[in-house]
Amino acid sequence: MAAKPSIPKGTRDFSPVEMAKRNYIFNTIRDVYHLYGFQQIETPSMEMLSTLMGKYGDEGDKLLFKIQNSGDYFSGITDEELLSRNAAKLASKFCEKGLRYDLTVPFARYVVMHRDEITFPFKRYQVQPVWRADRPQKGRYREFYQCDADVVGSDSLLNEVELMQIVDTVFSRFNIRVCIKINNRKILSGIAEIIGESDKIVDITVAIDKLDKIGLDNVNAELKEKGISDEAIAKLQPIILLSGTNAEKLATLKNVLSASEVGLKGVEESEFILNTLETMGLKNEIELDLTLARGLNYYTGAIFEVKALDVQIGSITGGGRYDNLTGVFGMAGVSGVGISFGADRIFDVLNQLELYPKEAVNGTELLFINFGEKEAAYSMGILAKVRAANIRAEIFPDAAKMKKQMSYANAKNIPFVAIVGENEMNEGKVMLKNMTTGEQNLVSADELIAIVKK
Repeated sequence: MAAKPSIPKGTRDFSPVEMAKRNYIFNTIRDVYHLYGFQQIETPSMEMLSTLMGKYGDEGDKLLFKIQNSGDYFSGITDEELLSRNAAKLASKFCEKGLRYDLTVPFARYVVMHRDEITFPFKRYQVQPVWRADRPQKGRYREFYQCDADVVGSDSLLNEVELMQIVDTVFSRFNIRVCIKINNRKILSGIAEIIGESDKIVDITVAIDKLDKIGLDNVNAELKEKGISDEAIAKLQPIILLSGTNAEKLATLKNVLSASEVGLKGVEESEFILNTLETMGLKNEIELDLTLARGLNYYTGAIFEVKALDVQIGSITGGGRYDNLTGVFGMAGVSGVGISFGADRIFDVLNQLELYPKEAVNGTELLFINFGEKEAAYSMGILAKVRAANIRAEIFPDAAKMKKQMSYANAKNIPFVAIVGENEMNEGKVMLKNMTTGEQNLVSADELIAIVKK
């Protein structure tokens, strides 16, 4: 007996209904990106490992899916190296390519490779899958789509403002209530500076970023584990637990960070973004959150994260400013800022809240019943006219029993069925059945189109 097939953990198949829902998500996001002047690009699923390694911190590097070299990948490896069982060292020899971990690093590589063809500032968006060797759990997959928008070649904070407007517009269109959280890596650097732990900024941000998931005590334990002094941890507490309005938090930070030039610069940038957005009339809440760290090493300025308010799930959008990402590919001085919508998590949120519009997930609107060659030929003429009117329609391909064809219509939730027999053909009409009400009417092709469209 053949073994039952399976798929890798952390991946999923999607049915036609699920794909209709996913396309609704992708198309909504694409439409909003176009509205703000972004253009689409695509990059390969796999990149050279040298492009990916070292861009996501140690934790990110561990989550890269590596692709085994083709051919004799043992050549050039000594028996001693093989027997050492050093996984990291052997992987570097066995694998020169990897699946992309996100869309931002490949985008930075794209900008450097195509710099002579690009007009700056360059506003691009990308909707493609990414892969992470993470532990699968609710809302976390090993293969998932990201929908990124980035602006490179401009230092203006108006880019941050517009990206937050995009986030607000997208979730308003989805009818998902969210809280947009913002912070600034310069503020975090300033905090590290005033508590006397500037060299531990990465350890501090990685730990703080886990506050929501593991709680304050565990964050403090992790900070201690990383060699941060008890005195510094004590100084950190009132800062990461700061409360009040955005204006109150900013006022407190100005005092707390008065001795840190970089920290005050972060406060100034956050104040501009928040004050400008206040005049834009966002539909969703925006909050300055000092626990937001976005553990990725390449962020240098504003950072963003979006949480759904009505569903328990992780971040559904994130991003930030990176001033030096292209520098690692030999192109210094190109500033960028971007956001990434987590399509798979948005899919789960929309499912849980049942927020898909009916027209977005409905497939075929009209099915023609097939009674035989003559009837099918007559139906095909009307079918062409129906499709020209932009109605999704099909004809059952076989002259099967009526019961089977009607079961097909029910299984696919097709709202209308067109029945064509001898009488209908003689009158040049169609019997149109409403599958919801059971009502039947003898109608012309034009009347049929009007009824289905309505």
